[in-house]
Amino acid sequence: MSKTQERTGTAAANGVPPQGQFAGPVAPPRVSARRRRPGVIALSLALIAAGGAGVAVLLLQVGHRTQVVTVVRDVQVGQVLTEQDLGKASVALDPAVKAVRGDDLQSVVGKRAAVELKPGSLLAPSQVTKDSLVKPGEQLVPIGLEAEQVPATALVPGQKVQLVHVPAQGGTDTGKQSGTAPETIAGRIVKASKAAPGTGIVVVDVATSATDGPTVAAWVASSTLRLVLDAPDGS
Repeated sequence: MSKTQERTGTAAANGVPPQGQFAGPVAPPRVSARRRRPGVIALSLALIAAGGAGVAVLLLQVGHRTQVVTVVRDVQVGQVLTEQDLGKASVALDPAVKAVRGDDLQSVVGKRAAVELKPGSLLAPSQVTKDSLVKPGEQLVPIGLEAEQVPATALVPGQKVQLVHVPAQGGTDTGKQSGTAPETIAGRIVKASKAAPGTGIVVVDVATSATDGPTVAAWVASSTLRLVLDAPDGS
């Protein structure tokens, strides 16, 4: 072996590249750039915009409140409303709910309650009336109905009824022939109480003409009266 080859082998063994052989430049590691997909970016922006719009709508709904008239104490049917019976509240009102606006409170003061009003409820325009529930020329007759005589249909103020005279068993009706239609008197419900505990009796205040009031009272006293509801259209 020649000296030149010997030196070349020794240099290679010591990690030194032989003369005339040089290592090339080291290339830097390739970093792959993340591709930006326009579709993904557009979807992200759309979701962000939709979320922001939803929050904005929610805030608007929560912030949109309406001042309405409320009932602050018990008001019986036919009672004249005073300012002490009413209050105001700011609520998020559904458009389907009909309530007297706060600015119109004075317009309902002095009117009568068409139904029984309870504290904490919103006042609806249909719950008040400017007319007296007992009109001039009428009388109010209380009628006690036992549980089996109370209609399943709710008795509400303003509902028209027929007061039917049903003679007691074994009794006779002077001037009345057997088989003829029973005597009836037209009336209008003003108020109906809740069933009394234990007895189940419901007291119904019925307005009748002043000339028929005494007759109805006599029927009630003799327990010969029955109450029949008219059809909703009054026919």
